[in-house]
Amino acid sequence: MNSRYAIYFAPSEASLLWRAASQWLGRDAARNVALAQPEVPGYSAEQVAALTQTPRLYGFHATLKAPFHLDEGQSAAALCGALARFAQERVAFALPELEVALLSGFLALLPKQRSAALHALADDCVAAFEPFRRPPEASELARRRVAGLTAGQDTLLARFGYPYVLDQFRFHMTLTGPLEPSDGARLRQWLGQYFAAALNEPIHVGDLCLFVQDRPDADFFILQRFPLKPR
Repeated sequence: MNSRYAIYFAPSEASLLWRAASQWLGRDAARNVALAQPEVPGYSAEQVAALTQTPRLYGFHATLKAPFHLDEGQSAAALCGALARFAQERVAFALPELEVALLSGFLALLPKQRSAALHALADDCVAAFEPFRRPPEASELARRRVAGLTAGQDTLLARFGYPYVLDQFRFHMTLTGPLEPSDGARLRQWLGQYFAAALNEPIHVGDLCLFVQDRPDADFFILQRFPLKPR
C-alpha cells in the first residue's frame, strides 16, 4: 500500500511539447527512462540536473488530482475503472496558448488566459476521486503548512489533502524547482526560446493520465491514459 497515485494532464507523447519537456527534465515519464538534458549556456550539467530535480521526480504534467494513497478497501483496478468512466463522460478540448512564466519562485508553463473547461475538469477531478484518497497523515499536513498557507488554502488542505484546488487552482506545468531571482529571469528567457516551436503547436486535453509512484522517493510514471470523448 506504499504506492501513490495522481491524476494529471500530460500532452500526447507524440507532441513536440512532450518530447521537449521530457528532454529538459531529463526523464520521459511515459517510458520511465532517463534522458540526456540539453546544454544551457552558463550552467553545468550538474546545475541543470539540480534545478530540475523535483519536477523530474513527478514527470512532466499538470496536476488535476494531487498524489494520494489509496484508502482502505480501494484498489488500483477500481480507480482505473472509475477514471475510465469519468473520462468518457467528458469532451476533449484545446488548451489556451501557454508561456514560460514564474510562479511562486519557480518556472512553469502557464496558460495566457483562463479556460473554463480546464477549471471545470480540475474541479470535477478533485471531487470525483475523493472516495479513493486515504486521508494524509499529520506529518504530511504539517509539511505543507510550512510553506505558509492562507486560511482558505488551509481549509482546502484539511478537506482535500491539497491546498491548491477549486478557487485556488492554477493550471501549470512545472519546469524547475525554486530559483534565485537572477536565475529565474535568465532561465525564463532561455526556456522561452527552447520551447518556442513546441508552444506553437496546438495542445489538446484529449485524455487523463493516471501516474503512479511505486514506492516512496521513486519516480512517478504514466500507468495508463484514459481518453476523453472526441470533440
